Amino acid sequence: MSRPSVLVLAGGLSHERDVSLRSGRRVAEALRGTGLEVTVHDVDDDLLPALSQVKPSIVWPLLHGASGEDGSVRDILELVGQPYIGADPRASRISWSKPIAKTVVGRAGIASPRFVTLPQSLFRELGAVRVLESIVDNLALPLVVKPARGGSALGVTVVREASALPRAMVDAYAYGETAIIEQAVAGVELAVSVVDTGSGPFVLPAVEVVPREGPYDYDARYVPGRVEYFAPARLEADVEARVSAAALGVHEALGLRHLSRTDLIVDADGVPQFIDVNTAPGMTETSLLPQAAEAGGHELGELYRSIVDAALRG
Repeated sequence: MSRPSVLVLAGGLSHERDVSLRSGRRVAEALRGTGLEVTVHDVDDDLLPALSQVKPSIVWPLLHGASGEDGSVRDILELVGQPYIGADPRASRISWSKPIAKTVVGRAGIASPRFVTLPQSLFRELGAVRVLESIVDNLALPLVVKPARGGSALGVTVVREASALPRAMVDAYAYGETAIIEQAVAGVELAVSVVDTGSGPFVLPAVEVVPREGPYDYDARYVPGRVEYFAPARLEADVEARVSAAALGVHEALGLRHLSRTDLIVDADGVPQFIDVNTAPGMTETSLLPQAAEAGGHELGELYRSIVDAALRG
């Protein structure tokens, strides 16, 4: 029997292209170390011919941002009958939209900050000044403003003064037509990864994120030295249990498979607050799922190989 082959999808045309390429290289190297045949391919007009010619056993999409996480690439993979790792198109679309994901997760009983969504067209029609005054009056400062879709903290602003809110809206709209404005939660910022190696999803140790200076923005995420990480996170046993249950609950409520990463903030009462979910977590040298795996005693190549094998078994 020939050994399985993996085609890693990396690149694309989103704002997160560079992160995707770095993730793809890291995963490909780790999988090759386990003896798998691995190729890396961009999302371009040669992809479908390459799938037909190479006939990989499975595709691992490591695409970040639009198309990579909105379900569209996965639609095409299903259309041509190509097995792949990660969420199916429906779960991807639900998870990609922060307002929809928060609504689904909330119905599952998982806490999340109060929020409103605001398309740019409605923002203009209702009058920016009145809308922003209403938001401040009803949600109160501080607030977090971000694109309703997207990742890597692109277009995200923490607003502590009302005068900064208009600029935050402009920054969010630079990355999408709709913004989400939610109450800022003070507390311990965590990334909690879930993986499935064939016996059902399980939670890796939470990673605590502590920026050395400023917010946990794009540069802080991908420039070494900007953030201090604690893996596993410094949590009391009861809080750790609630955090793990919340991450697993998010994974299951959204119908995810194989792997995910949930971002949470544990508030002053010890309650995990759902912030966001990533169906294609970053796998760079500073990314959080690999840190969680190593904190849990997993060798990255072997863990990734186990994910591949489990996905191949269906």
